[in-house]
Amino acid sequence: MSYHLFIINPFDTPLYSLTYLSTRPVSGPTSTLASQLPSWSTSAFSGTVAALSGATSVKPPGPPGTGQGKEDRHVVMMIANASLDAIEDVQKTNGSMYLKAIDRFNEWTVSAFITPANMKFVLLHEPKNDEGIRLFFMEVWENYVKLQLNPFHNYRTPIRSPIFDGRVRASAKKHL
Repeated sequence: MSYHLFIINPFDTPLYSLTYLSTRPVSGPTSTLASQLPSWSTSAFSGTVAALSGATSVKPPGPPGTGQGKEDRHVVMMIANASLDAIEDVQKTNGSMYLKAIDRFNEWTVSAFITPANMKFVLLHEPKNDEGIRLFFMEVWENYVKLQLNPFHNYRTPIRSPIFDGRVRASAKKHL
């Protein structure tokens, strides 16, 4: 199970991203998109797609997070950016800060947390863990506020603080 967190400023610029692979057992039945597809669809046409795109070598499809890190990363980032419109639509009708399960893309569920300053915390996740995700967002928000209190940090610049990163990873380990 993997979780992908993005912190996006009001100008839709990503400031921070984190990929967390959880080792907790899944409480309910989950299935990935690859397991739902027939075996011929993932292997027989991989060479055709690569040839059409102009690639010179073909990698066999593997589990998420192994071997195809950069390609998977771009797809996850695209899903997070595509969900921004849905987040803004729900934000207009719902006054709460935590917006749970606002969008779905294949096996990914998109949850969001919007701060009063219109910063968007977007989390892509596979299993349903509403209470854990809410607590995770609250701790990330608390750490983000502490980061913003630093007079040398500008809210428009990417977050590169190792202390912030360590605290967010600890929170992910605790709640996700």
